[in-house]
Amino acid sequence: MSCIVKQKIGDKVYLYESISYRNSKGQPRNKRTIIGKIDTNTGQPRYKPEYLDRLASTGRHSEIRQENPLFTKDDIRNSKIRDIGAVYLFQKLAEEIGLLDTLSQALPGCWKEVFNLVSYLICTGEPFAYFEDWLENTEAYPVGEMTSQRISELLSSISKEQRDRFYQVWCALRTEQEYLALDITSVSSYSELIENVEWGYNRDGENLRQINSCLLMGYQSRLPIYQTVYNGSLKDVSTLQTTLRTFQALAGQKPIIAVMDKGFYSKKNIDAMLDTGSRVNFLIAVPFTNKLAKDMVTKYKTGIDTLDNTIVFEGKESLRAVTTLHKWDKEHELYTHVYYNPRKALNAREDLYSHVATLRDAAMEQPLKYLNNPEYTRYLSLSKQQSEKDGEKYTVSMKKDVIEAELLTAGWMVILSDYVKTAKEAIMIYRGKDIAEKGFQRLKNNLDMDRIRVHSYTSMQNKIFICFLSLILISAIHNVMSDKKLYVKMSMKKLILIMSKLKTQSVKGLCPKLF
Repeated sequence: MSCIVKQKIGDKVYLYESISYRNSKGQPRNKRTIIGKIDTNTGQPRYKPEYLDRLASTGRHSEIRQENPLFTKDDIRNSKIRDIGAVYLFQKLAEEIGLLDTLSQALPGCWKEVFNLVSYLICTGEPFAYFEDWLENTEAYPVGEMTSQRISELLSSISKEQRDRFYQVWCALRTEQEYLALDITSVSSYSELIENVEWGYNRDGENLRQINSCLLMGYQSRLPIYQTVYNGSLKDVSTLQTTLRTFQALAGQKPIIAVMDKGFYSKKNIDAMLDTGSRVNFLIAVPFTNKLAKDMVTKYKTGIDTLDNTIVFEGKESLRAVTTLHKWDKEHELYTHVYYNPRKALNAREDLYSHVATLRDAAMEQPLKYLNNPEYTRYLSLSKQQSEKDGEKYTVSMKKDVIEAELLTAGWMVILSDYVKTAKEAIMIYRGKDIAEKGFQRLKNNLDMDRIRVHSYTSMQNKIFICFLSLILISAIHNVMSDKKLYVKMSMKKLILIMSKLKTQSVKGLCPKLF
């Protein structure tokens, strides 16, 4: 005959199966076998798998479950089911790229709250006002209630020193051998209370005040490295030097290699980067409003389109390219890379010819309708003639000089650099610059950054900082999806939705502890 007995050893209670029998002399004896122990959290028995298997083979497995149920039906009915898959993905990816460690160093008192906000933005893209509802249904870092008031307090509490500490640690982790793609965008706001939100050139064409946000992206890692904001009235060329000086201070002695589009081109900016104490190398496109770019097109227009000047990159696209050394000043020479894309130039000519011909035909049929239309008068001359035979009549002629001037630089590009010697390497690096532009697109379209819904400068800075952290994770996900060719099967949004279907169930306060 057998029974189950308990025995306390130290702070644990063990379960034994005790079997009574008589030995060969007829004396009573007991044989004990350990079969489990009492769970200290629930007070319920936890049996060893081999014991349950033995009972199942004799048909008694259900008896043990019924006599010692771990959970009752009411426990299951009152259990809590939460989303866990997407947040678990973010947490593991953040660990892998070093983001969690950097956050915990820079924001030791609130990094869990910040990471939960980051996860919320990526999952939903909704304003922070709905964060508490999301947190209630998501298995994230335990941070207590996150009401709108507490979120406002959090956004006001993170100091500039803490943000700078984050950038310092993150830059040290990410900039050993990085080209830095730099770009600026405007972010609109309805607020009239934030000092830095001003009228300026709005890149989205909106009639709203704005701030300018500047982003540095790593070319090799394809991850955001640094972000800062400026007054909405400042132009791109006036922000470059301040950004690079700030980044130099954070990056220490590591050299900076900035990749920029033509919006940053100015003699003053290049002179500053050539300064021997700046430690900044650069690669920058030259606008065709500049005499240097126009002179390069004129110089190579008749001789660049040859087989000897053809380069092929990424296995498919071909360009004509010539590299020369251009004397910038008494002390410096710059590599000048000149590119010509015959296919792009031909397409531009065909598109413009077709457009102007369409305008011409419409103007000839109804000249009075388009007489003062700027799109028509840009390419066409509409003049009135009076004759005794035909009366009042309009003639339409094309402004061929304007058309040819517009096509003069179609398909051409000029890039200056103080360190990249070959045209092929320069164009590959410059083409990689679009990661900054795509980063801004994700920041504004996916992360509730198209409007700044805060009313103080500190809260604005920290809202943008949290969006920047979200962009780091989104970029990391994008990199994995691109490398693994997952975009063939799904979008990033669909991936996050699929991961969000993974749930965790909490019964009587018990659930897997993943965070």
